[in-house]
Amino acid sequence: MKIVAPKGTRDILPEDIYKWHYIEKIIREVMDIYGFYEIRTPIFEYTELFQRGIGDGTDIVNKEMYTFLDKKGRSITLRPENTASVVRAYIEHKMYGQGNIGKFYYIGPMFRYERPQAGRQRQFHQYGMEIIGTKDPKADVEIIMATQEIYKRLGLTDYKIFINSVGCPKCRPIYEKELKLYLKDKYDELCDDCKIRYHKNPLRILDCKREGCRRATEGAPKIIDYLCEECKEHFNKVLEYLDTLKIKYEINHRLVRGLDYYTKTAFEVIAGGLGAQDAVGGGGRYDGLASEIGGKDIPGVGFAGGMERLILALSNAGIEFPKENIPDLFVVFRKEVEKEAFSLIFKLRAKNIKTDYALGKEGVKGQLREADKKGARYVVIIGEEEVEKNILILKDMKEGKDKQIKEEDLYKLFKKE
Repeated sequence: MKIVAPKGTRDILPEDIYKWHYIEKIIREVMDIYGFYEIRTPIFEYTELFQRGIGDGTDIVNKEMYTFLDKKGRSITLRPENTASVVRAYIEHKMYGQGNIGKFYYIGPMFRYERPQAGRQRQFHQYGMEIIGTKDPKADVEIIMATQEIYKRLGLTDYKIFINSVGCPKCRPIYEKELKLYLKDKYDELCDDCKIRYHKNPLRILDCKREGCRRATEGAPKIIDYLCEECKEHFNKVLEYLDTLKIKYEINHRLVRGLDYYTKTAFEVIAGGLGAQDAVGGGGRYDGLASEIGGKDIPGVGFAGGMERLILALSNAGIEFPKENIPDLFVVFRKEVEKEAFSLIFKLRAKNIKTDYALGKEGVKGQLREADKKGARYVVIIGEEEVEKNILILKDMKEGKDKQIKEEDLYKLFKKE
C-alpha cells in the first residue's frame, strides 16, 4: 500500500512555495516597520497551557486538540494557536521587567482536528502579532492598522473588518445572565453543542453558524448595552482612533471569537469570495490570559491570520504573486565541452549570478526548452568553437537575438544589471 500524507495535511510544493515566501516577506516588512520582533515558540506545549488559556468550554479544547502522553506520561498538545504560547514565553523569560511592553510576531504551523475544507487543514499555518504589557486602546488600533497594512501591500481590497466588545469579568456575567434569560424559552431550538454552551459559555451561542441557533439569537440583547464604564470607554476610544485614521469597520453584535481568553475588543476580518469559511483572520484583547496561566496580571492584544485562507483570498481576487528562483543566466553546452561549461557555471555562481543548467539533458534543443521552462531570459551557449575562440554566445530569449561576448565581459554585464 502506497504511503500518502495524512488527511488534513498537504505538501507545499516548489510550484506554490513562492506564494508563501512573498506573503511572509510582506508580513516581515510590515512587522519591521511597526516595531514588532519575531518570536518562535515550541510546536508542542504542556496541555494545561491551552486548557487554562483557551478555556475548557471551547470547541478547540473539547474536540480539536492533538493531545498525547509523552514517554514519561505527561500530557502534551500540538499547539492549536500561538497566543497562549507567546504569553507563556513572555512570562517565563520575564520580558515584562522594568515595565517593558513586548511587541512580537510569528509565522508557523498550528494543529486542529477539524474537517478538512478549502483554506483550512488539520495542519494549517498562521501569522500573528501580539502587544503585551499595556491596556492602552491605541495598542488595539495598532494591531488592526498593521493587519490592514499587510492586506494593502498584498493588494487585497475585498474584505471587511468587523468589531465588537466582549466585556470583562466584571460586566460579562451580567450580560450572560440576560442572554440566558432571553434564550430560556428558545432552548429547544438550539443545537446540541449550544445546549452545552448555554450552561458553560452562553456567549459562544451568538457565534454558532447553524440556522436554528441564529434564529434563536436573532433578537438577543447586545453585549455593548451591558458594558461596564471601563469597557465602554475602552471600546469608544478604539472606535474613535479607527475613525481618526479613516479605517473602515462595522460593529457586529454577534462577534465573540472562539477563544475564552478574549476581553474587551474583539475583531474579525472577512474576505469576499471565500464562501462559508470567509474569515481570513481575527483577534482582540486578552487582559486576563497571563494571570490565567500562572503569571502576573499583564494585559495584551493580538491578531492571527490563516496563511492558507489568505492565499486563497488573494488567488480568488486575481492577484499575481511575483515568481522567484528565475535564473539570471542559463548555461547550455555540448557534451564535448562540459568541463569548461561546468567551470563557468561555478565561477558565475561565486559572483552571485543566479546560474542554472539542464542537469541530465545533453541535446542543445532540450537544454533550451529547459531554460525556457525555468523562465530564464538570458542563455549562454558553449560549443567547441566557442572554447577554441575563447568566446561565449549570449542569447536573449525574449528578443530572440544572439551575440558574442567574452567571459570577463559577461561578469561585468550581469554585475551591472
